[in-house]
Amino acid sequence: MSKEHKIKVLYVDDEENNLVAFKAAFRFDYQIRLANSPDEALQILAQDEIHVILSDFRMPFMTGVELFEKISQQYPMPMRILLTAYTDIESLIDAVNRGHIFRYIKKPWQEADIKTAIEEAYRFYITRNSLEEKHLELIEAYKDLDRFVYSVSHDLRSPLMGILAIAKLIEREQNLTEIQTLVYYVTKNVNKLDEFIRSLLEYYRVKRGELSLKPVRFQKMFDDLTGLYVADALSHRVKFEVEVNQQGDFITDPMVLTVCLQNLVSNALKYQRNDNPDKLVRLSADVKGNQALIKVEDNGIGIEPEYHTKVFDMFFRASSQGAGSGVGLYNAKHALDKLGGTVKMHSVVGEGTLFELVIPGK
Repeated sequence: MSKEHKIKVLYVDDEENNLVAFKAAFRFDYQIRLANSPDEALQILAQDEIHVILSDFRMPFMTGVELFEKISQQYPMPMRILLTAYTDIESLIDAVNRGHIFRYIKKPWQEADIKTAIEEAYRFYITRNSLEEKHLELIEAYKDLDRFVYSVSHDLRSPLMGILAIAKLIEREQNLTEIQTLVYYVTKNVNKLDEFIRSLLEYYRVKRGELSLKPVRFQKMFDDLTGLYVADALSHRVKFEVEVNQQGDFITDPMVLTVCLQNLVSNALKYQRNDNPDKLVRLSADVKGNQALIKVEDNGIGIEPEYHTKVFDMFFRASSQGAGSGVGLYNAKHALDKLGGTVKMHSVVGEGTLFELVIPGK
C-alpha cells in the first residue's frame, strides 16, 4: 500500500516514550501522527483526515474517554480505540457509551492486537463512509424523483391545456375552414403529447446524470415549441417571433434543452398583461462556434426586483396570475445545469422579462 493510501492513525499519549515506541512499531504499516496532549490531538484532527485514533486512558487534564467524547461531537468520522489498564467492566461500558469507542485494548498492548484493531476499525470506517455516501445519494435521488414528478405534471398539462383551449375555440367557431385548422392543431398537440410521454423515461435517465447528445437545429426546435403552444397563443392573442442565426450543427441534449425552453415559453405565455393589445413572445438563438446564446423574451407583467433571486426556487411563484405549481423555472434551471449552461434574467415590472441562456456545445 502506497503512503498516500495507507491508513492514517493518530496516537495520543502524554508519555513521550510510549509515543516513540508506537511510531517505531507501526511506521511502516500506517501513516502515524502523534499527539502528547488532547489539545494537540484536536489540532491535528482540524488539519488532517484521520481514519483511526488510539488514545491512552490516563492523561492529565483530560482522560482518553473525555477526549473521545469531545472528538465524537466535533469529528465523528474517525474510529476510536481506547488503551487502558483498567479491567472494571462498568468503567469500560461507560467509556464505550460516552466516547463512542469502537474497541478497547488492555495495556500493555501487543503489536498484533493493535494491528488487528486498526484494520477492523478501518474497515468499519470505510463501510460507514460508504453508507453515508449512499444515504446522501438516496436523499438526492428522492429530490430528483420529486423534481421528475413535478416536471411531468407541469409539462404534460401544457399540451392538454392547449387542446382544451382549442376545443373552446371550436365551440364558438362556425367557419369550417377555421375548424379544420384548429383540429390540425389539436392533432399536433396530441402528437407532441405522445412524443413527450415516450420521452419521459429518457428524460429521467438524463436527470440521473446521463446526456444523450445529438445535433440540434434551433429553427426546428423553435418551430416545434411554437407549434406546441400555438393554441395558447391564439387563445390569448399572443404573437410569436423567432430569429435564428446558426450555420452548422450544435451538439447538445435536445430533450433536456426542450424541457428548459418549454418551461420558459410556458411562463412567457402565462404571465402576459391582459390589457396589452400587442402581446409578444420572442425566441432567438445565436450560435457562434461551440456556444449558443438563446433568448426567451416577453412583454408581459414582469417580475418585482425583490423576487429576482428567488424565481428559480422550487414552489416559488412571483405572481398569482395564471395556474401553476411554482416548479416551472426550477425545472428549467435544473435542466440547464445538466447541460452546463448559465442563465441571466432581466425583468421590469409592467414591461416584460428576458431570459438569456448560454449553453456550451458538447
